[in-house]
Amino acid sequence: MRLATFAYRNTVRIGVVDNNTLLSPDPAAGTPATMLELIAGGESALARFFTAAQVAQPLPVDHVRLLAPIPQPARNIMCLGFNYVEHVQETAGSTVDARAIPEHPVVFTKNTTSVVGPGAQVPCHPDITSELDWEVELAVVIGSGGRAIREPDALDHVFGYTVINDLSARDLQVRHQQFFLGKSLDGSCPMGPWLVTRDEISDPQNLNLRCRVNGEIKQNSNTQHMVFDVATIIARLSRGMTLQPGDIIATGTPSGVGFTREPPEFLRPGDTVACEIDGIGMLTNSLVAG
Repeated sequence: MRLATFAYRNTVRIGVVDNNTLLSPDPAAGTPATMLELIAGGESALARFFTAAQVAQPLPVDHVRLLAPIPQPARNIMCLGFNYVEHVQETAGSTVDARAIPEHPVVFTKNTTSVVGPGAQVPCHPDITSELDWEVELAVVIGSGGRAIREPDALDHVFGYTVINDLSARDLQVRHQQFFLGKSLDGSCPMGPWLVTRDEISDPQNLNLRCRVNGEIKQNSNTQHMVFDVATIIARLSRGMTLQPGDIIATGTPSGVGFTREPPEFLRPGDTVACEIDGIGMLTNSLVAG
């Protein structure tokens, strides 16, 4: 099923997306009030939520404001760098990085305050960066946590999947010689439009993903080209670190980013970025000067 977090009449609620409507149970009836609560409740909570949603009054999607599925993550978003072969190749010799295909996952995080939802206006932060870049990514949301998760069991620990645009300030990455600041600007982690439960995605390693800027396709690939697949990522991250319900993992971006183009291309106020993954949906945001 598709699950959304949304604002309606000055309240924030969660619901099931059914075509162009939202089915949102009244939290007063004892169902979880937030996506994190729903995830933490496990499969039984999800089943009860779905049952309650079926008798809820439908709300047209265009009557609400969709938010990020998890608007305030409990922990930083964990991210994979250089996790598509062609993206590694396109960065070779660049001013940001030059490396071979990694033998081990390259991991960094984005601050929780970077998260915004579909349709949100994203500030360009012109006072500190002139090189804001796009990155479409499949995001994995952990359901049942754990440490030392075995790779064959890893997908059983997934709650669902969503789309992330890992917006990146390339000049800050160079200036500070690491990823965190350049990846954590406010608004630099658009997420959504909703969260699709894992039963809807039969194979996370066969999903087409695309990024368009002002309607022009910039990235167009498939998750089969990941260096480390979703199961491997979960197993590696959990080797010595306990993953928790609601943890978000962004699995890397394919080739086609702006800084590797000739000449380089970066986002400016007025631009619109649409990130899309088949089976999940399209995440669209506009850029503003703030």
